[in-house]
Amino acid sequence: MPTVRGISGPHRFYFYSFDCNEPAHVHVRRERMVCKFWIEPVALAQNHGFAAQELNQIRTVIQTNLQKIQEAWREHCG
Repeated sequence: MPTVRGISGPHRFYFYSFDCNEPAHVHVRRERMVCKFWIEPVALAQNHGFAAQELNQIRTVIQTNLQKIQEAWREHCG
């Protein structure tokens, strides 16, 4: 599971190798909570445990780091 480097905070942003056949997206984990955001455009795809307020914070982090996440996706998935 490649992790997107250089994003500070309590969340881990990562990809699964077997997900490369899907549209560009990123998984986010903190403790036992996990969610998935599409990144083109940024939209919530799945959520397991995050409150709405934290999902909004995660969306902001993704939007702030969108170029870095897109580059990491292209590097990993081609």
